[in-house]
Amino acid sequence: MNNNWPLYEVFIRSKNGLSHKHVGSLHASDADMALENARDVYTRRSEGVSIWVVKAADIRASDPGDASFLFEPAADKIYRHPTFYDVPDEVKHM
Repeated sequence: MNNNWPLYEVFIRSKNGLSHKHVGSLHASDADMALENARDVYTRRSEGVSIWVVKAADIRASDPGDASFLFEPAADKIYRHPTFYDVPDEVKHM
């Protein structure tokens, strides 16, 4: 095997209607080979209905240090958190 082959991340959807889940990684010379290898390695017992392979180098991830910037609610978009509405007493578990 050529150690210079790119790394691919593999995602499998186990049933129609469900989300794809990351199941692992593998090296392959191209996307077609990655798809075939992912099928052979990660769906040996018919675990999936769909496979995605993505070059790891093409994935852009956030920095955990930026979590507050990315995930805290925006103060200028008050409609996202309707705390200014009065909820009637008849409405329970809200």
